[in-house]
Amino acid sequence: MKFELIKQKNLQKTKLITNYYNGKQGSKRTVPLLLTGKYNPQEFEKGIYDFWMDKKYFHGTVGLSKPPFSIVIPPPNITGFLHMGHALNNTLQDAMVRYKRMKGYNCTWIPGTDHAGIATQNVVERELAKQGLSRHGLGREKFIATVWDWKEKYGSRIISQLKILGCSCDWDRERFTFDDRYVKAVNKEFVTLYNDGLIYRGNYMVNWCPRCQTAVSDIEVEHQDKHGHMWDLKYPLIDEKTGLPSETDFIVVSTTRPETMLGDTAVAVNPLDKRYRKLAGKLVFLPIAERKIPVVEDDYVDMKFGTGAVKVTPSHDPNDFEIGRRHNLAQINIMNNDATLNENAGRFAGLDRFEAREKILIELKEKGYLLGRKDHVSSAGFCSRCLTIIEPRVSMQWFVSMKKLATGAIEAVKTGKIKFIPKKWEKLYFNWMENIKDWCISRQLWWGHRIPVWYCKDCNELIVSEEAPLKCSKCDSSNLIQDSDVLDTWFSSDMWPFASLGWPEDTAELHYFFPTSLLITAHDIIFFWVARMIMISLYFMKSVPFKEVFINPLVNDSKGLKMSKSKGNVVDPVELIDKYGCDVLRFTLASLTTPGRNLVLGEEKIEGSRNFANKIWNASKFVISSLSGLEDEIKNIKLGDLKLSIWDKWILEKLNTTIKGFEKYIEKFNFAFAARLAYNFFWSEFCDWYIETSKTRIYGQNTQDKKTAAFILHYVLENYLRLLHPIMPFITEAVWQSLPHEGESIMTADFPRPQKKYLSKKESNEVELLFEIISEIRKIRSEHKVNPASKIKIYLNAKTENSAQKELLKENEDYIKLLCKSDEINYIFPSAADSCIKTAVKDFEIYIDIAKSINIELEIKRIEEEIKKTSLELDKSSVKISNPQFISKAPKEIIEKEKGKVAKYSSASMALEKELAAVKKLKK
Repeated sequence: MKFELIKQKNLQKTKLITNYYNGKQGSKRTVPLLLTGKYNPQEFEKGIYDFWMDKKYFHGTVGLSKPPFSIVIPPPNITGFLHMGHALNNTLQDAMVRYKRMKGYNCTWIPGTDHAGIATQNVVERELAKQGLSRHGLGREKFIATVWDWKEKYGSRIISQLKILGCSCDWDRERFTFDDRYVKAVNKEFVTLYNDGLIYRGNYMVNWCPRCQTAVSDIEVEHQDKHGHMWDLKYPLIDEKTGLPSETDFIVVSTTRPETMLGDTAVAVNPLDKRYRKLAGKLVFLPIAERKIPVVEDDYVDMKFGTGAVKVTPSHDPNDFEIGRRHNLAQINIMNNDATLNENAGRFAGLDRFEAREKILIELKEKGYLLGRKDHVSSAGFCSRCLTIIEPRVSMQWFVSMKKLATGAIEAVKTGKIKFIPKKWEKLYFNWMENIKDWCISRQLWWGHRIPVWYCKDCNELIVSEEAPLKCSKCDSSNLIQDSDVLDTWFSSDMWPFASLGWPEDTAELHYFFPTSLLITAHDIIFFWVARMIMISLYFMKSVPFKEVFINPLVNDSKGLKMSKSKGNVVDPVELIDKYGCDVLRFTLASLTTPGRNLVLGEEKIEGSRNFANKIWNASKFVISSLSGLEDEIKNIKLGDLKLSIWDKWILEKLNTTIKGFEKYIEKFNFAFAARLAYNFFWSEFCDWYIETSKTRIYGQNTQDKKTAAFILHYVLENYLRLLHPIMPFITEAVWQSLPHEGESIMTADFPRPQKKYLSKKESNEVELLFEIISEIRKIRSEHKVNPASKIKIYLNAKTENSAQKELLKENEDYIKLLCKSDEINYIFPSAADSCIKTAVKDFEIYIDIAKSINIELEIKRIEEEIKKTSLELDKSSVKISNPQFISKAPKEIIEKEKGKVAKYSSASMALEKELAAVKKLKK
């Protein structure tokens, strides 16, 4: 589809891209080809995205001569909504992909969503509960069908929101971790690992969530300090003669979970503990349960914890489980799946675990077995999905043996085949990988990848197969039943970099785009996802899955606090896009992204980015107006044929520096520095200086000067738009389409390249002198609040005779007048110097006559008020940073902010005092 140009009478409102729809039949979106009015991104962002989609600019074609650049999206859950973490992560990914496209790479950014077993099942079960239904009432088949219906209705919400964010994903390659091709890949993974001896089934201790009623892995458990109690319980020794509990001899155990005593099968002491040396091998009486259990010696026992004697419950504590295995102790499970007590708990059966605790404590006290209670803080595990307290329990589960897989993955990072950025995250990675435990991959859910294992009901044969077997491989019986469990969601996503490209099929995409080039993700899934992708990729593909991993920072609120619903400080990125536009949010996030430092996001920073977008829009309108009638000539002008002024050379030199710096920083993922360079160049150097100086030529009578200035304005703006496009794609496309250009879209244009050096050393010195003089005069105007409409008289008096410098100033007198808003410049000593503000720059004394432009009495009063305000702010911040409690408790970002305020207000105070002295001198 080509651009359709619609001509209108008013040329200032002409040329619109049409025929790009917002999804409603017959509802057209328009994109301005000539900028008009105020910056209003809602008028063009949707239309531009539809244009890109229609042109398939996001799709990376296999086999082109360009080098490949590939990246996979961390697949969001189908239950998800775009939050600020997603917005940051995907903004950075998109910036890198757009940058690489413009640098000549053939790019694919693989998008997709994760089926999210526990999260999705929980959401659908809650919806069913509202209707008075349950999954068990529906049955497995109908429940799964219900989840699919839900997925079709709601599962693409976050994908739609990523498009609003401007993500240039290769949507033709969108994947879902539960689509048919992916299911085949997961089955292949499981069967291969099983056949290779890396997957096994057994009764082992797992983390059990009573709410979700499934096992969860170690890294899905969030540990928090919990204030509770520790109880001392008396376990009587068994009299060897009578076989009855002794009334005088006993051992005291300390526990934080007295309800689990019903499953105790031993008491353990440290073999080095002299207090209990004679008790090893003896029997003690277990109160309430009224069983005899042995005293065993084990090095694990901490002699300083509690009484130094601990109860051993192998079925309900991971450490006790290991003690039980070492001493061949019985395992007694006392809990149901929902953490109510089962028949092994006797008369307490049916009670919730915490309700049972209270009743057991009452009985222990009544019978004299409860000796004491003290306050105690312990680390409790919570399910990361629903925040229910985890119940450790022994359960029959499927596991992956991890030690062998981890070896190669550790080596890949140590040898630099994979680089973590910032490098500090490698330490965390190594610490986990070098102490890795086997991974429990089975989940007691219905929504997910069903474990590809069948059991023969006639001969008990276990059959592991990628496809459903028709009969038993051992007895030929067709009486088979599939394992009811599903696989951990992370088991399917660990293949994402290669399964999303078609594995296990031998696809062209897999050959061309794998291994992927880069992964951008958050630190909280280094264990869940990053490490596992590395291990599985090395095992199946004999290659690393990606070459670099950039760990993006967290987004904190304006006070430096982590965003969370419970704190009420969550900011919705979609609402910000609706209010400010996509580019404003993207630039804000990018400009705050420095490797290794969390973002502090506040409304004032978003407003600042909005002002920047406005500046681009309005400055671009000026450039476009300056090209009026010259569009065709501009296309035929060559930069080398022009006679450039010192100002032209200067801005071209600054453009070169900006391009080099931007590339340097974005390649190092220092988006903040790249954005800052782009911002400073456009706002200060291009707008405040070059555009202002160009006006003398644009509005002048010299036709050739006007053409030269117009060409440089166009040249710099067009190059700058291509530089900024990766971060702010929409406004750059809108403005670029309004300029004379080559090609269909800025997306397919080349990233700008730095050109030759334009300024000689002599010219650099001359420009520096002009800038220092103009800046000093403008600073004086600003400090003394001279009315912008007031023209001032300037005296430039050379301390030494330097005819070349004087000639330079005279040649640029029109520019100095324009930029300093002066109606007269003299090159002599003023006759009434005491009525001027005096300053100096290098070999020049500068006298600025502002006495007639300001009310001296009001100015003195204003400065004195400013001094008071500044002193108050300085005192407030100084008190904070001198307060030890503030330093010890406040977040690092806030402390640094306060230190910055002290430096800022100290400097401002000194400057104000200097101002005041100068104005008081004028009064005399």
